[in-house]
Amino acid sequence: MNRRILMSVIALLGASTLAARADVPEIVAATAHRAGAGWMIEVTLTHPDTGWEHYADAWSVHAPDGTVLGTRELMHPHEHEQPFTRALTEVGVPDGVRELTIRARCLVAGWGEETYTLTLP
Repeated sequence: MNRRILMSVIALLGASTLAARADVPEIVAATAHRAGAGWMIEVTLTHPDTGWEHYADAWSVHAPDGTVLGTRELMHPHEHEQPFTRALTEVGVPDGVRELTIRARCLVAGWGEETYTLTLP
């Protein structure tokens, strides 16, 4: 009987972990082009926004060494606009860098572990 209870608890914990991970924003696409002295980065996200209590609230651009080059704060939910695209302008990319990493954040789940690699044109 104790083994059956333990197995149920383990199954529930696994299911709750998957549910929490499912709420992390997914980066669907990203593009970059030169704009003035820097770069304009456009990122398309999808997330099951449910309103002001739970929505994708940011994405960030990182250099290969992990340095944050810019963060785009998302100021409101997009529950009726999925997927959605937002831009960040004047991103300073160090000379010689050809690839950037993008991460997304949810108000509830925080920063996702999944990243998106963007190769600069």
